[in-house]
Amino acid sequence: MTLRGLTGRRKQPAGGAYRVGLFGLLGSGNIGNDASMEAVLSYLRTDHPGIAVDAMCAGPDRVRDRYGIDASPLHWYRKYGEQASGVTAIPLRVLGKVLDVGRTGRWVRAHDVVIVPGMGVLEASLPLRASGWPYAMFLLCASGKVFGTKVALVSVGATVVSQRLMRRLFRSAARLASYRSYRDALSRDAMTQQGVDTAQDPVYPDLVFGVPVPSAGPGDPMVVGVGVMEYFGSNDDRGHAEQIHASYVANVKDFVRWLVDGGRDIRLFVGDRCDDGMVQEILSDLREKRPGLRPGRVVAEPVSSFAELVRAMEPVGTVVATRYHNVMCALKLHKPTISLGYAAKNNVMMADMGLAEFCQPAGALDAGQLKEQFTELEKHSAQLRQTIAEGCALAEQRVAQQFAALSALLFPDSQPARATAGREPLTHASVRTGQGET
Repeated sequence: MTLRGLTGRRKQPAGGAYRVGLFGLLGSGNIGNDASMEAVLSYLRTDHPGIAVDAMCAGPDRVRDRYGIDASPLHWYRKYGEQASGVTAIPLRVLGKVLDVGRTGRWVRAHDVVIVPGMGVLEASLPLRASGWPYAMFLLCASGKVFGTKVALVSVGATVVSQRLMRRLFRSAARLASYRSYRDALSRDAMTQQGVDTAQDPVYPDLVFGVPVPSAGPGDPMVVGVGVMEYFGSNDDRGHAEQIHASYVANVKDFVRWLVDGGRDIRLFVGDRCDDGMVQEILSDLREKRPGLRPGRVVAEPVSSFAELVRAMEPVGTVVATRYHNVMCALKLHKPTISLGYAAKNNVMMADMGLAEFCQPAGALDAGQLKEQFTELEKHSAQLRQTIAEGCALAEQRVAQQFAALSALLFPDSQPARATAGREPLTHASVRTGQGET
């Protein structure tokens, strides 16, 4: 594991004050992405409290308000051209892509290290266009190469991308990065298949396993957490996205009705604010088909952060979820869980936790099979909780090991202030002051 091609290109910052930038789809409403950033912020604040940290991200206002660090918009167009429409919007979008070259370059040049904190930054498991995130990733890594700024892709996710331009942008970005690690072997293999030399690239668990959570009890066995998503298939499924969505929604509704008919209470969760429409569809379905259902039997838990998601999940006994970080949150709380995954990464994580048999693909969801899986999940819940706890402990140790390795590679002249294993959880207030919770 080395920093490719950058040895000696930058001297130690004056006084050892490293300038670190965080880059990604952060602050945009995706709970998992923000949790990945929180893990890295906690590591930086605890182990290297003297550094200066800011971000270039999708939701700069949210990042500034919630985490107390300076933040710049990822795309010029989002700030200055998003109100445009019709024929005016197209030239503004093109202008934005040109201006982003200079904007990104100047921002990268102002840093000694830029960290991309986890996330599926090399994936096309959900719909996206080459001119959006893949282009931004390429600009970041190319700028780092030009200006000698270390760019670290830390525990990122990747898939084999079929679209040629998108694949080239991701492949070039990965090759230009100073450091790469992947959150699973599947991601590393995907980049190998696409022509990236991954021989020195390590595999570590998702960064969110490094976010401390309070100890949770088994919860109420008659309360089920159901994490839902506005799912329309992958980037390759655009031609029949509506059919995929309709089938997914119908099967989730069927399963929720079965749960309430069996006397269980439901807590609905989301992982992104765009999922709220799915919650409303489920609630509307219950009002129509179960009109006598007592109020409070099915509750939509409003969450906007990983910490809020943790608190909302604590009382439940079991979880059935689609979003990757909804599943991860449940596992961190040692909840017996079923994954309705939209990508292979869900299956890999579940297998690592000893739950390989409790998975289904969201794109081919079968409510009948799900009911059978849930029955088995409840039957073996006590044993599964122990298995999950052991898997989480190992994942947390591996995340700590990666942070120690990053300190040696990215900040060789900065002595860690505290052992990584002693990291304390971040609160929104503590991020602003750079202090851990007491």
